[in-house]
Amino acid sequence: EQAGIQKGDVVIQVDDTQITPEMTVDSVVTLVRGKVGSTVRLTLRREGHTEPIVVEIERQEIPSPSVHWRMLEEAEGIGYVRIMLFSGRTDKELKEALVELSKQGATHLIVDLRGNGGGLFDAAIDVSSRFLPDGVVVYQLEHDGSEETYSVRGGFKSDDWPIALLVDGGTASASEIVAGALQDSGRAELIGQKTYGKGSVQHVFDLRDGSSVHITASKWLTPNRRQIDGQGLMPDQEVLISEEDRAQERDPQLEHAIEYLLTGQ
Repeated sequence: EQAGIQKGDVVIQVDDTQITPEMTVDSVVTLVRGKVGSTVRLTLRREGHTEPIVVEIERQEIPSPSVHWRMLEEAEGIGYVRIMLFSGRTDKELKEALVELSKQGATHLIVDLRGNGGGLFDAAIDVSSRFLPDGVVVYQLEHDGSEETYSVRGGFKSDDWPIALLVDGGTASASEIVAGALQDSGRAELIGQKTYGKGSVQHVFDLRDGSSVHITASKWLTPNRRQIDGQGLMPDQEVLISEEDRAQERDPQLEHAIEYLLTGQ
């Protein structure tokens, strides 16, 4: 925000490197990272603007928790957890958040995965396992036709709270694993907009001329065997955010999630 980046902005170029649909979240993050004190130039596409927006950011050492949580003041008994990305710390941070929310009287939960472009595969399995008693989290279909099944892992479980899960077009990759698992199991109601549709594992090979070859090694399927890659996940309840909503800082998706948890509709 200090650099002028707004919610909903889409990064289309990092310095002189164009962002392509084939790039993974990790590869883009690698482009952005660098020596503390150096600068990186981001070119952004912003809704309502015809021309790209360019911002320059000084790289800093910033401790960034992947999970933010709070009790909602506007709705008694509803806890709110936003998962920003799936890192090696996410499962531990989520457990701590759920414990604290329980202590503060949460009986319902909103999990916000909007704008979460993914991260570590294992973290997605762990997070899904917080909310599911058993069963399949995701299938990984290999290029040779073989298949790996990743099931719920043991350990600490959340209370059996009703869950509303917020998603949008920025919900991708590992986030879609979690969303698909909770939706297929009936554990959560997905509210918001269709997810991105990034459900594959790719190997990238750089060529001497500066180009690269992207080879898809495997694809992910939800527990009900829905393909994520190129398809995305449709929410159970589609709720759009208009330009007027953004201008007035309204969040109809969050409001709808609260209404769903309070009324069941």
